[in-house]
Amino acid sequence: MVVAEFTYHRPTSLPEALELGRTHGAAARYLAGGTELLVDFQTGRDSAEHLIALDLIPELRRIKREGDIVRIGALASLTQVAESSEIRSAFPPLREAILTMAGEQIRNQGTIGGNFCRAVPCADTPPICIAGQAHLHIVGPDSERTVSAEDFFTGPRQTILQEGELLTEIQVPVQPTNSGAKYERFSLRTGSALAVASVAARIVLEGDTVKSSRIVLGAVAPIPLVATKAAGEVTGSSAAVAVFKKAAKLAAQEAQPITDLRGTTDYRRDLVEQLTFRALMKATGRARANTKGRGKSA
Repeated sequence: MVVAEFTYHRPTSLPEALELGRTHGAAARYLAGGTELLVDFQTGRDSAEHLIALDLIPELRRIKREGDIVRIGALASLTQVAESSEIRSAFPPLREAILTMAGEQIRNQGTIGGNFCRAVPCADTPPICIAGQAHLHIVGPDSERTVSAEDFFTGPRQTILQEGELLTEIQVPVQPTNSGAKYERFSLRTGSALAVASVAARIVLEGDTVKSSRIVLGAVAPIPLVATKAAGEVTGSSAAVAVFKKAAKLAAQEAQPITDLRGTTDYRRDLVEQLTFRALMKATGRARANTKGRGKSA
């Protein structure tokens, strides 16, 4: 398929990129790794008259810890994030989620910012980041703002980004030592297969009681879905199998799956129930281990 002609820009600074975004507005797209954007150009799903490449802006690739926050530049490759010592220490489930997706070549090229900004419902990094209460920093030609990761998505392939705005970093908080998190996904094959359904869960314990919980569903709704009813069932209850089974059923009810080539609505609901239960059990096991050892959160 032929890609429509566009003008290619390669700014060397963030202000220069933002000025190009201001000038060309809706006719422009920012280019990070391109593993999804360029495919969308080829298939005609998306197009632009101007393509603004960000690869010459070094600050967008940095990963650094400042206090209790790890700041991940939006242009950091998925491989870079997975191999980051800061992420391994602060929130290793993000590394685990990345290693479940695509193949090594795609992870080397694709970026975490692109995984968010293309807003594909089956993307793997948003659910676990939302479970870990991450925030996103957005910069525009005349303003900047920080938003909760769960408020970033508005629909399939749609976000809150306005014309000329750019996601610059993902801010992941260091997790409490009495917490644990886990990302579970199911695909039809290993390797580069997309998730048919996925679940991210985080548990914070106080003794054997769940002080707080977060459950986020992927690939079974137009956007990453925070399962509030399921999490409400868990929060304040004992960390028990029966509680987690009931929460898993509620998560399946909260899901909004569709039927497509990868699975039916009923099949996906069944997957959500199973994946939620597994994620809660494993997250709780990690929380207990972290509490006992006062080690690094997982």
